[in-house]
Amino acid sequence: MKLFIIGFFSGIVSGMGIGGGTILIPSLILFTELTQKQAQGINLIVFIPISIVALIIHYLNKNIEFKLAILIIVGGVIGALIGSSLAIKINSNVLKKLFSILLLCIGIGELFIKKE
Repeated sequence: MKLFIIGFFSGIVSGMGIGGGTILIPSLILFTELTQKQAQGINLIVFIPISIVALIIHYLNKNIEFKLAILIIVGGVIGALIGSSLAIKINSNVLKKLFSILLLCIGIGELFIKKE
């Protein structure tokens, strides 16, 4: 039941386009015996069906700018190749700290950066 609830809230956040990994990865580490690398791997596989559902809904509501998306996809694929190669080589504890710092920076940015 615990994993279902984690998946449920992660799916809600993913569907809104925020990034379910911000919920899923810390939850898996806190509430299971998984390592950072295992949690990140699970996040990647869970992301596929969730993103397909969200993509269909956003497509039907005409929320996708395909010209922009193509450029971001190309950059994202290159970044994913580099990032996953680095993640495999980095110690799981160091990776957990780096991920925590990233989440902290995002949170601080959301609190203090004004958007018009």
